[in-house]
Amino acid sequence: MGRWRPPSPASTAVISPAGFAALEAELHQLWRVERPKVTAVVSAAAKNGDRSENGDYIYGKRRLGEIDRRIRYLQKRIKHLEIVDQKPNDTSRIYFGAEVELENPDGELLSVTIVGPDEINPEIKNISIDSPLARALLGKSVDDEIKFESPTGIQIQYVVSINYQDA
Repeated sequence: MGRWRPPSPASTAVISPAGFAALEAELHQLWRVERPKVTAVVSAAAKNGDRSENGDYIYGKRRLGEIDRRIRYLQKRIKHLEIVDQKPNDTSRIYFGAEVELENPDGELLSVTIVGPDEINPEIKNISIDSPLARALLGKSVDDEIKFESPTGIQIQYVVSINYQDA
């Protein structure tokens, strides 16, 4: 059995100005701060001689590879991102950047914000525009019912409110 895996579907290339700034800050941190530190450790470890049993050298090279992979990814991704810094013309409907409050049939409330795939943060309920919930929400307005597939099965939610932060 081979190691081939089908390519993952391309994610939507939209991002908020804050998300874009965070990606650029991460790229700067990796390139200007972390990579030079790890390179110095690997260089010093290489001077110690036998590299086959030198933990600093082995793990430093591995960490350097991880940093380089992330840098390459960020450099490519940043080139293709489209910054969405304006509210949509129709703020009564759900689009990118909307903060949406939902209610399920049991009366439980859920608030989510639709962001780009690079800004996902489950702790503050930022969901990707590519997620099943966000796809079901796009274009809907207050009092609309939505159905979407979740890991636990088909879910039903009702849109309670829509809000857009000032750009």
